[in-house]
Amino acid sequence: GQPSPTLSGGEAQRIKLVTELAKVRADFAADGNAGNNPPRASRLAPRARPTLYVLDEPTVGLHMADVEKLIRVLHRLVDAGNTVVVIEHNLDIWADADWIIDLGPEGGDGGGRVVAQGTPEVMAKSGSHTGKVLAAFLRERGRAVPVAAS
Repeated sequence: GQPSPTLSGGEAQRIKLVTELAKVRADFAADGNAGNNPPRASRLAPRARPTLYVLDEPTVGLHMADVEKLIRVLHRLVDAGNTVVVIEHNLDIWADADWIIDLGPEGGDGGGRVVAQGTPEVMAKSGSHTGKVLAAFLRERGRAVPVAAS
């Protein structure tokens, strides 16, 4: 019941995500895949033109349980043949990403260059600020982390 102009940026992004997810669900149903969770490795052929989604900090203000739901939603969008780019500082999102691009090496005027890129495991051994934080996070969760570059 809240008027849309009063929504925060994150709330507005999530409303748009729900709308887009409804389209993805309709495509799954039309293809006979409703209710199925196809393996991430097998991408579904999209019924319409693939869409590029760019999300800026979509986890801000979300409870941890909702972050997990958001991750599942993002995977469903990708599984439907879309591309999802997320600008995010949430470690759960980093750990579950297909690919990470780390810009830096610092913030502001000290940044803006690609410092490292790759899967979360590749990033964890990159030695970048992001890589070091991600390596510790992955270890906490019991994921194998290669030795960092020197």
